[in-house]
Amino acid sequence: MHTLKTQRILVVDDEPDVTELLKYNLEQAGYRCQELNDPLLFVSAARDFQPDLMILDIMMAELSGLQLCRIARADPLLKDVPIIFLTAKGEVEDRVQGLESGADDYISKPFSIKELVLRSGKLIERHAKQEDAPRLQRIEISGVVIDEELHQLLVDGENVVLTATEFRLLKLLMERKGRVQSREHLLVNVWNYDTDIETRTVDTHVRRVREKLGAHSRLIETVRGVGYRAVDI
Repeated sequence: MHTLKTQRILVVDDEPDVTELLKYNLEQAGYRCQELNDPLLFVSAARDFQPDLMILDIMMAELSGLQLCRIARADPLLKDVPIIFLTAKGEVEDRVQGLESGADDYISKPFSIKELVLRSGKLIERHAKQEDAPRLQRIEISGVVIDEELHQLLVDGENVVLTATEFRLLKLLMERKGRVQSREHLLVNVWNYDTDIETRTVDTHVRRVREKLGAHSRLIETVRGVGYRAVDI
């Protein structure tokens, strides 16, 4: 893990003036920054650079930021790297779609450079703290087993595939069994999102996880008006 202020940030945007602006300001803030204007080179560039954060534009001709995000979340070397979307698309539906694809934060153009630098730093620090925190490797509740080391969910012994976000959501609920987790708390701790956004993205993911739990869907209990908690069933 890199020490603070030597953190690496990869910026991907097909507009060179945008990446140059971001590179300059991020380096002024003390970060190492690499700019990339060709999204087709994303995987090789990211693997070589080993970033601690990636800032991706959504609207690009060859590959969109949404596609790059999904590629990163499926790559063993990149799947845990925090991602910020930077885009001109600022509607609620766009933000929700971006977060559901696996991004951690979303900043709309035109944007404040100071805000971008601050939010980048906060996201990097929060991710580092999560990486350092002691974790339960294997949790079991009523025939549902989640194994962090294997990144695997077993339901009555059968393997069930979860997205990275679904996995983090279910793991957090199971780790804190019996304790109510508000939607806002889940946005911060699962999506690393600490600004105002529609909390329905949480409800959407809970619904998907319940569907995948099948007969064990009641493991996630709705606490009306507050949020959710995991319970024995």
